[in-house]
Amino acid sequence: MAAEGCEEMSGNGELEESSVMEASEVPASPPTEMVEMSEENGSAAEAPEVPLGPQPDSFSMPPPAEDEEGELPADFERLWKAAHDNPQDFTSWTDLLQYCEQESHVTASRRALEAFLARYPLCYGYWKKFADLERRAGYNNKAEEVCVQGLQLIPLSVDLWIHYINLLLGTLDMNLPESPTRIRSVFEDAVQAAGLDFHSDRLWDLYIEWEKEQGNMKNATAVLDRVLKVPTQLYNTHYDKFKEHLNGHEPKDVLPPEEYEELRTLCRQSQKAERAEQAQEEEEERPPGEEEPATPDGTDTEELMQKIREQVLVRRDKVYQDNEGEVRKRWHFEDAIKRPYFHVKPLDRLQLRAWHTYLDWEIAQLNKETRDSSQDPNEAATEGSEVTAQPQEASEDAVDAHDDHRVRILFERCLIACALYEEFWTRYTQYLELHSVDEARAVFHRACGIHLTHKPNIHMHWATFEERHGDLTEARRVLEALEKTLPGLAVVRLRRAALERRAGQLDQSEALLQEAVAESKEKPTLHAFYSIKLARLLFKLGRNPSRARRVLQEALEISPDNDKLHMNLLELEVSGDPWASAEAVQECVTRALAAPLAPDTKIVFSQRGLQFAEDYSNSIQSVLSVYEEHQKLLKELGGTKRGAENGDEDAEKLSKSDDGSTVAVSAQAPPTMPHVPITTPPPPVMGADMSAQTGYGGYSSWYQQPQYGSYGYQNTWNYGQGYYPPS
Repeated sequence: MAAEGCEEMSGNGELEESSVMEASEVPASPPTEMVEMSEENGSAAEAPEVPLGPQPDSFSMPPPAEDEEGELPADFERLWKAAHDNPQDFTSWTDLLQYCEQESHVTASRRALEAFLARYPLCYGYWKKFADLERRAGYNNKAEEVCVQGLQLIPLSVDLWIHYINLLLGTLDMNLPESPTRIRSVFEDAVQAAGLDFHSDRLWDLYIEWEKEQGNMKNATAVLDRVLKVPTQLYNTHYDKFKEHLNGHEPKDVLPPEEYEELRTLCRQSQKAERAEQAQEEEEERPPGEEEPATPDGTDTEELMQKIREQVLVRRDKVYQDNEGEVRKRWHFEDAIKRPYFHVKPLDRLQLRAWHTYLDWEIAQLNKETRDSSQDPNEAATEGSEVTAQPQEASEDAVDAHDDHRVRILFERCLIACALYEEFWTRYTQYLELHSVDEARAVFHRACGIHLTHKPNIHMHWATFEERHGDLTEARRVLEALEKTLPGLAVVRLRRAALERRAGQLDQSEALLQEAVAESKEKPTLHAFYSIKLARLLFKLGRNPSRARRVLQEALEISPDNDKLHMNLLELEVSGDPWASAEAVQECVTRALAAPLAPDTKIVFSQRGLQFAEDYSNSIQSVLSVYEEHQKLLKELGGTKRGAENGDEDAEKLSKSDDGSTVAVSAQAPPTMPHVPITTPPPPVMGADMSAQTGYGGYSSWYQQPQYGSYGYQNTWNYGQGYYPPS
């Protein structure tokens, strides 16, 4: 970590290096234009039984080892406090880690790494540093535990797998019979978890070379056969190494016994046929009395071995060509990915689009192959020249499972580079939900429990997911935990109240809103918001207008200048019995006109009162009385603008003819009909939302209050969007 202070870190604890390849490892250029790829990330897997993602519940850092070091370094507490006061500040953590390494203090380094990796587990380079720390301190078992913990959380990291294997190679006694078995087992876990990664060539090469060092040439051939089917960046070098491996040894020493015997028999028959034909030609030309030279039966000549090698390459060449086609399909997608590893720095739009495009293509390939297999059930799913003895239906299922696994691998790779982006986690859960609810739930656990603890949208998607699948207890737990993490976020409290309401727990829903009202009295705007929500619940669902009225009136005592409170109280009164509520309606209007509201808002309230009087009043005197008060208010607040609305303007008026031209009408022109003042605006359309016509009840701006914008979200409340994941 000392190097972090002078060189740029990749975010994984590794110094960024330019992609340098040896001459023997330069990938072949497929028929289309391909650019050399760079950087290695962790990814891919081949065996469905190996979990792709980490299990958060199993993640626990190893307990601190006993050591004899005394007090912590002088600046440790200061840097530790800085990192914990702002755990989202990645730089504070790297400063702490760098300082601990410079001080060479095992206890301080261990403590810092444990805390850091609990928050940023995808930084594979720091897992390697942690393992090296324990190994240098003499705790080889602890070093292995650290590697295992890291691989549980980032199983697609090729680098971490290689580091773990090298650690075992350096610490195990290879003279013990169980050591090679354990190493081979770890290799198998590695290639099953990360072997399908486009940059997994180093892992495969290490496995092959280790088998050769152990003298297991047939095992090395088996590994080479497997990697020949995997589309990787250096796919062509694996074929070259297979040829070198085959030509450097006798076929019987490197080929499986069944394949060797099959090819040996085939080549012998071919050789006999050739010799018979050649003998016939030579016999015709042989001098009389000369006999054919004897060839010992059962002898494998070099010529026969060469024919066997040729047949082996003929079979592998088909596999190689098919694999090259797969590489060609993926190359431009891989080339567009410039940062396949995790970092807290934001990705640009091009990178995010590249991942989305790659995922779209891989999913489309899966759907296409699924459709093709369903349309042509008689088509055999073969790979190379291998003959499968399984029933056709089982073979198709295996192909579909393999393709589905590729899609999951790509999602897992994406979630390394894009771990801080909710959209990719949500997309992955939607994909998995079609196949397994439990797997989708596990991804929600990873996203919300480790990587996106302070992102509300993914938590609310999780709660919706659990509610949709009937687990209301878990949905409640998710929302409660989110509210503790982000206190004061109104949309979370509303989601909790709505969840209880849909569950039939109206009392619980009411209690949650009452609690929110009581806790927000120091924030008048938020208090008014919750009061309106509570009043609507009491009035519309609880059928208790008196309690709803009391809630709004108490809120008005705290926020008399809040027009939305006045509007909701007026709506409540207007919605009642028109004859019994006439006095209450006019009282609401009077209260609003006396409140410190904007002039235009007061005019709206006056118009509402006048409209109510004209619609429901029993006497013309009361209507005219309200009308006169309205006219006084217009003159006082509205000026000439409002005067024009009521027919009091004496200036020249403009009227439009049928053809759209504007005609000036003289003010002195005699009217064609007696002047009748317009006492009220036109009534609202039947069935229309009153709020849509005057802004009444429009709460979209409420979710953008500045005091709740500190979380850094473009739409802090996220209200009206993303409530339910798209189907």
